[in-house]
Amino acid sequence: MISFLNGTIAEIGDGSCVIDVGGVGYEVLIPGSTQEELLRIGIGEPAKLFTYLYLREDALCLYGFTSKDDLGLFKKLITVSGIGPRGGLSLLTALTSDELIFAILTGDSKTISKAPGIGKKTAERICIDLRDKLSMQSAEDFAAAGTAAEPAADAAGFSGAEGEAIEALEALGYSRAEAAKAVRRAKAEDKDADTETLLKGALRYM
Repeated sequence: MISFLNGTIAEIGDGSCVIDVGGVGYEVLIPGSTQEELLRIGIGEPAKLFTYLYLREDALCLYGFTSKDDLGLFKKLITVSGIGPRGGLSLLTALTSDELIFAILTGDSKTISKAPGIGKKTAERICIDLRDKLSMQSAEDFAAAGTAAEPAADAAGFSGAEGEAIEALEALGYSRAEAAKAVRRAKAEDKDADTETLLKGALRYM
């Protein structure tokens, strides 16, 4: 098992890179976010990638991420039936890890299906299979940071003024993940806001 590579960036291609570790060039398949980060660092500069080694009879592929959290999310994604490593990479290229996690927690299969090769049914399966796992992980992360975690139900569904504001934004064509994120930001500004105030506030963030 190769847990990570710590070397020099030798090449950066479309969806892949080569990391020189002690004179050996390792070809690594990467998502768009990692590619952008490596381009920012530059050819010939040192870099560390957290990796996942995929082995089967006709293939030996190494997938890499600049963030250990992205690697963790990738590993969760490939546990879903129908999502192989290529599918996981596609998802983390089409969406940032935060966008993807939020979409899963809010059941926003529409946003998830924007990734190439991910249909509506597969997106729905991702939400169903990973929502509880990610909710539990979010709670653990909050606890480790010493802050109160929000109940998992609050991440998956909203009620009252928040729910009405989100539904109104969805009616305007925004995805549920986009709407929920904007409404939460508006709610943080005014905890007692009614639906109309939340809607106006959320639209500033769209």
